[in-house]
Amino acid sequence: MGARGRSGPGLKVGVLGMLEVAVDGRPVPLTTGRLRTLLAVLAMSASETVSMERLAEAVWSDELPRNSRRSLQIYAARLRDALGRDWIGTRQEGLTLRADPGDVDALRFERILGRASGERGSPAERPLLQEAMALWRGRPFEGVTSRWLAEIQAPRLTERYLTALERRAELDILAGHAVDAVAELAEQVTRHPLRESLCLRLLVALDRCGRQAEALRWYGRIRAVITRELGVEPNRELRQAHADLLAARPLDLPGAAPVPARERWGHRPGQYGLNTSNLFGRPSR
Repeated sequence: MGARGRSGPGLKVGVLGMLEVAVDGRPVPLTTGRLRTLLAVLAMSASETVSMERLAEAVWSDELPRNSRRSLQIYAARLRDALGRDWIGTRQEGLTLRADPGDVDALRFERILGRASGERGSPAERPLLQEAMALWRGRPFEGVTSRWLAEIQAPRLTERYLTALERRAELDILAGHAVDAVAELAEQVTRHPLRESLCLRLLVALDRCGRQAEALRWYGRIRAVITRELGVEPNRELRQAHADLLAARPLDLPGAAPVPARERWGHRPGQYGLNTSNLFGRPSR
């Protein structure tokens, strides 16, 4: 969220990275682990009541205290002391964070992605994707301990981020700006080498930049990870991309219209070989 997210009146909560909390532009430190977890869980349902049962499951997982309701009430009182009494609502059935969903970066991220989906194919789509992705500062819920957040919410948000990244890369490639997509694609493929749709877009972007030798090295590394971790070969699209690179055939995105030959980078058949000595290291740029 950073300084941009903390500015302005009201309560701001950032969970797309290290947990950040601010009230009226003033950072609020929360040093107790379960207090941070409670706030993060409430923030993911800002303005809605979260049941005591869901809160207890998220905060303690399988190690529930003898009286989880009473413990949650104590933590709610501590949150009121830290944030201000108006921000935490208590009902018989649960607790509510009285914040606008737009003031929680994860919820704002999903709202903007919804708008981008509605603008698919229009000039407004890419700026909306960029705005949504710019909210990320790191891994979701850093500094927060909760199995529910780690196993359900974080993977869901990460999946949406990667899908948005893939779509933004497609738009850049189709617009002739593949070079703008390469760095972040490479970073995310390093983190998610088993995500083959992401890997394919990296190979296409490198090919469009005239970096076919580098694309071949990346394929070697990706294949090594997939065969080691899953015991199978890469999917058909990745194998076809590899064959096209070796045969000096230009790569295309799945479902995209082929780029005319005169717009492609020229290369000779057999010009680029596979550098097997660099399969496990990060390819040079």
